[in-house]
Parts: sequence; C-alpha cells; structure tokens
Amino acid sequence: MKKKIYIESIILILLGSFSSLSLPPFNYILINFLTFSFFYILLVKVFKVTKNKKLFFLYGWLFGLGYFTSNLYWISISLTFDESFKFLIPLTIILVPAFLALFYGLASFLFLILKPKKNLSAFFLFSLIFGTIEFVRGTILTGFPWNLIAYSFSNHIEILNITSIIGTYGFNLFCISLFASTSFLILRDSKKEIIVCILFFIITLSFYFFGSQRLEKFNNLEAIKLDYKIRVISSNVSIDRFYKDIDPISVIDDLIKISSPKNNEKMIFIWPEGILPDISKDQLREYKFLFENEFNENHILLIGINEIKEKSQIIRYFNSLTIYDHNLEILDSYNKVNLVPFGEFLPFEKILGLIGLKTITNNYQSYSKGEKRNVLDVKKLNFSVRLLPLICYEIIYTGKIFNKTDFDFIVNISEDGWFGQSIGPYQHFVHSIYRGIESGKYVLRSANNGIAAIVNPLGVVEKKVDLNQSGYVDFIESKKITPTIFSKYGNKIFGLMILLYILLIFSFNRIKNE
Repeated sequence: MKKKIYIESIILILLGSFSSLSLPPFNYILINFLTFSFFYILLVKVFKVTKNKKLFFLYGWLFGLGYFTSNLYWISISLTFDESFKFLIPLTIILVPAFLALFYGLASFLFLILKPKKNLSAFFLFSLIFGTIEFVRGTILTGFPWNLIAYSFSNHIEILNITSIIGTYGFNLFCISLFASTSFLILRDSKKEIIVCILFFIITLSFYFFGSQRLEKFNNLEAIKLDYKIRVISSNVSIDRFYKDIDPISVIDDLIKISSPKNNEKMIFIWPEGILPDISKDQLREYKFLFENEFNENHILLIGINEIKEKSQIIRYFNSLTIYDHNLEILDSYNKVNLVPFGEFLPFEKILGLIGLKTITNNYQSYSKGEKRNVLDVKKLNFSVRLLPLICYEIIYTGKIFNKTDFDFIVNISEDGWFGQSIGPYQHFVHSIYRGIESGKYVLRSANNGIAAIVNPLGVVEKKVDLNQSGYVDFIESKKITPTIFSKYGNKIFGLMILLYILLIFSFNRIKNE
C-alpha cells in the first residue's frame, strides 16, 4: 500500500508539472486533457478503496505542488539581486508553491467529503469545487490569481472572447470541466457521460464562433483617429538601479531618447513603473533641465514614480503613477492599491523586521496602500482622455479593477526585471489580454525589462515591443465597442455559473440510471 502511495505521489507531481506546459509561453494546451483527466481519475479510483481524508488532501496538494513549483520558480529570481535575500531562495522555491498547493489539497479534501455516488454529479462537483477554490485563491488575503488554468487559452483569442461575458473565473470553471471531461473515456458507466464530454467540446466550438463573429464585427468598425498620439515606452534599464547608485540623469536621458518627442505633435508618453527609484514624484522637477530642449507644451508624461508623504513625523511611501506637463508640473496622480506581499510590503512588518527581513523593491520600508483606484483625467491643451491606471501586479486581478466604465483606456505600467530571463514576463503580460477582453477597453502597457504593447478590446495584440528590447509603440486610433456584460456585472456572472453547477449536481444525482 505504501509503495502504491509513493508511486501515485510521483505521478501527481508530474501531472501538475506537465500542466504548466499549457501556460505561456509554451501554450501546449492539449496536455491538460491528459493531466486533469488522469488527476480526476486517480481521485475517483482512490475514493473507491479508501476514505482516508489526509490521503485525499495529500494527493490534491501534490498535484498543486508540481503545478506551482514548475510555473512559479521565477519568484526566487527576484531574490538574487540583493545579497541579503539570497538565503531565502531555497525557501521560496519550495514554500511559495507549497502554500499555494494547500488550496488544491483543500479542494481534493472537500471533493472526498461531498462526493456523490453518481458519475456525472461527482464530475460537476469536482469542477465546481476546484473552480471555486481558485476564486478563493485569487481573493483571500491579498489574493494571487496567477496562472489559473484558463490562461492556457491565451493563444486562442476567438475562444477567449467568451470572457467578455463570463469573465476569467467563469471561464476557468469551464476549462476545468472541459479538461477533466475526457476522463469519461475511461470512467463511463453509460452513454450519458460521453454525451456530456461531447457537449463540452460543442460548447467550446460555440465559444469559437461567438469570438470569430465578435472579431469580424470589430474589424469592420471604423477606426477613430485620435487628435493626439500616445507613445508607450519599452526600456531595458538594469534592475541594479534599486541597489546601486546609478545616475538617474543617464536613465532619464535614455528614456527621452527612446521617447523621441516631436515638437509639433501632441503626444502623451507612458514610461514604465519605478524607473527612477531614488527620485520621488515631487523631486522630478529638479531634473527639468533634461526635458527643456526635448519637451514642449504639446507633450504630457505619465511615469511610474514613488511618492513620499510625511504626517505627524511618520513617513509613508507609495508606488505611484503620475501625470506631468512639459514643465514637470503634476496634473494628476494615482497611488497603487494592490501591493505585492514581500515585494512591496512586509506582512507583520514589526515582527519580521526584527529578524532582518525587508521588502524587495523598497529599501526604506513597506509601501503604503493607496486609498482607492481613481481614474486619471488628462485635461490640458485640448487633451481630453480618461485613463484607468493599473500598476504592475494590479493587472492580474479580474472583476474588481473598476466600478464604472467611464474611462477611455487602461494603462498598465510594469517593472518585469524582477522575473529575470524566465517565463515570468510572458505570464505577466498575458493578463493584459484577458483584462482587455473583459473590460472592452484598449490596454496600453509600458514595461521595463518586459513586453510593452497595445492590446485591443478583443484581446488582439496590435503592436508590441518584445521582451528585453528598447523602443516604443504608438497608439493613434481606436475603435469603440459597447460595454461588455462582464464590465457591467463582474463576478456576479461567476456566481450564476456556480448556481448552474449546483443545479446540475442535484439534477444528475436524482436520475436513477445516470
């Protein structure tokens, strides 16, 4: 029995690891039909011979461990830039995936507790539990909805457009069912199971036709030329600037050269996140002499830069996106709301700080959280544009990034140098595609050491600068679509899907000869 458990444990870790190959940048999506089906089959087979709750939890945890270890290894790379963090590398390689795998262990445990006897009821329960647990993983505490299995469809824009209605969590629930449905080729008791399997493929095909029609309709829309140009910058400035005294003048000079401003053109420049870590947003004006010969009244600058506030002798730091005119006067600003644990703030800082731990991106102390996500309003020199700011990590959240759709475009700025030369930047970038489809808005993404791009409201990457390349992409015309269903109702749609699955579970459970 022990030998069998050891063998099955190795198989589960391998299944989870292989599933990672379905994610960007590999996108071997077909592998999920094997990994998720065999995972489900193994749980069902084990259920027939034992009701050991600990074993079920272990099996789900092992699958999750293999999955997260293989696709989140890049987290440890962020610790290599500072000598004081290097002792944590072995811990992060194991502890972070081990913690996230607890959610999969909990899902397997709940499946054991609640599993009905009927095949189809059990199948829909499995999908429902895992889909709901993934929602919990993305929302509990600060939430970490990274690498949902739904992201394996990132290269299939037509199918992906269904997220304009059901959102990413709803689509993720469907994906779990789709990938696990092929298990009925082995587990079937009657033709009904095969019919359900075929039905999921038919639904997927209907998603494809829905997306194809949506794309065709969008392509036939007349593009509206903007009376200004938005230039999205991609830079390749070393991450060492956070730890070494790198002259900010040289960095600003390089960014101005990449931006290539034109005197007679109205232009909005978007520079990446944290590109000048030692300069606060109020101090940037001291470098006005660098801009004087290049920028004029036709130009506006958006830049990711720190803000420092002092109140009652307490200094607070914010990760901000700030808008400046050509004189570097501040027009508007936004302070990041969703901070990265350990990257931007240290949980239990008073305790962990005593043993020498600190945040990765801020040498001073934890960043403070902004009060709310405010739309940035650019109104100057006949500019009239409203931008929804998402700083780096904030692009990964779905369903709660805005309350109203009264903005023009989403602006996402990022510093992807923390990922190193890994799969991390590709995984990070792909979230922009999903947010574009869900919101029905263009996403303008500026990145340092990452991928800068213009993603249209249907998730098509219209222009981009590849990873680790310096340059820019210009946004000069747009097409407007009606607000998406998901942008109006958010994850309430996911709630309706949960109710549908519960209805299916009870319905199939009442059928005598399922």
